[in-house]
Amino acid sequence: MLIKQAALCFIGLCSGATVAAGVFAFITMLGIIPRLAARTNTADHIICYENAIILGGTLGNIWILFELPLHLSAVMVMVFGIFSGIFVGCLYMALAETLRVLPIMVNRIQLKEGFPIIVAAIAIGKVVGTVFQYFF
Repeated sequence: MLIKQAALCFIGLCSGATVAAGVFAFITMLGIIPRLAARTNTADHIICYENAIILGGTLGNIWILFELPLHLSAVMVMVFGIFSGIFVGCLYMALAETLRVLPIMVNRIQLKEGFPIIVAAIAIGKVVGTVFQYFF
C-alpha cells in the first residue's frame, strides 16, 4: 500500500512538473515577460518577474496536487480575479501577436493559392520537431 501511494505521489509530481514546464515554455516562447518588462520600464527587476512565475507555478502545483482548501474573502477573490485576468490578457495578446505573422507573410510573398498547405506544413513540422526532441 505504501509503495502504491509513493508511486502515485511520484507520478502526480512528475505530471504536474511536466505540465508546468510546458506552460512556462509556452510563456517563454511568446516572450511575455521581456515584453512586459520593456513596456513598463522595469527590466532591472526581471529576476523578480522570474521568481514570481516560478513561485506561482510551484504553489499552484502543490495546491492542485494536494487539493488544499483555500478560504478567501471577497476582496481576495477580486484581487485574484484581476491578476488572473491580467495574465490571461497578456497571454492572449502575445499569442495573437505571434499568430499575426502568417497573414503578413502571405501578403508579402503575394501568395494566391496553397495557404492551407503552408498551415499544414507548419503543423506537421511542429509535430515532427516535438517527437524528434522528445525521443532523441
